[in-house]
Amino acid sequence: MTKIAGKPALVVLPAGEKVDFDQIRANTGAHDVELATEQQFATLFAGCELGAMPPFGNLYALDTSVTRSLADDEEIAFNASTHTELIRMPYRDFERVVHPKSIDSRAHAR
Repeated sequence: MTKIAGKPALVVLPAGEKVDFDQIRANTGAHDVELATEQQFATLFAGCELGAMPPFGNLYALDTSVTRSLADDEEIAFNASTHTELIRMPYRDFERVVHPKSIDSRAHAR
């Protein structure tokens, strides 16, 4: 979860990558981009365990961005609102349902 121009927003990327805030600024034109604290997003995801929210921002009235590298994968896997359940689905189905913005927002983990 991030805050882009003061607004909560989901940024979805592979687990082995880190968010590159400079790239998000460049892709969105926003000057103010930061990680959201748990307190800032805890109430946004009714029925979800904290930290296990699925990447369906459209269901929660949140902008959702996805890294271009994730869009190249055949499948996406993510928490299913709990820390014990996982959903795997074809990336193209995820894209069709969510309509995320495509951004290059990652710096590879070292």
